[in-house]
Amino acid sequence: MALAKRGVVFFMMIMVALRGLSMAAVYKVGDSAGWTILGNGQDYHDWAATNKFFVGDTLFFEYNTQFHNVKQVNVEDFKSCNPDNPIATYVDGSDNITLKSSGEYYFLCGFPGHCQAGMKLHITVNSAANSPQNPTPTPLASNVAPSLHASKLSCVVMVVAAATLPFFLLLV
Repeated sequence: MALAKRGVVFFMMIMVALRGLSMAAVYKVGDSAGWTILGNGQDYHDWAATNKFFVGDTLFFEYNTQFHNVKQVNVEDFKSCNPDNPIATYVDGSDNITLKSSGEYYFLCGFPGHCQAGMKLHITVNSAANSPQNPTPTPLASNVAPSLHASKLSCVVMVVAAATLPFFLLLV
């Protein structure tokens, strides 16, 4: 009986760990507009303010590579719109950037004049320990689906684990 209890406890620990994998959210920067010059004096400040970001979440930047890119920069370069010393540069047009640590993140478009026109994004990433049970990320475009495979995979693993638990208990 003690072995069965340990098996159930072990199973529950695995389930909790797998649930944590599926909690990460994917946010499409700019929603349906994507990463572009928004016009009318708009910038990405309002978009960032409507979302709460946590360690493990992903930013999805979608843009036309002929006209835009994404550069992660430090706060000084962000304030001055200086793209010359980036922490990282992204040029694929469909860039997924995983937020690996808590703190401040700064992004801008490195094309001349674009940052000054509002193509800059500052977000605050919170530690995963403070994350809500049910995050409400921005709805995703259909072409973001590949980045959701980890969530689907963890759900499949949980279903398989739940289905095999009775057999495990019978063996104990």
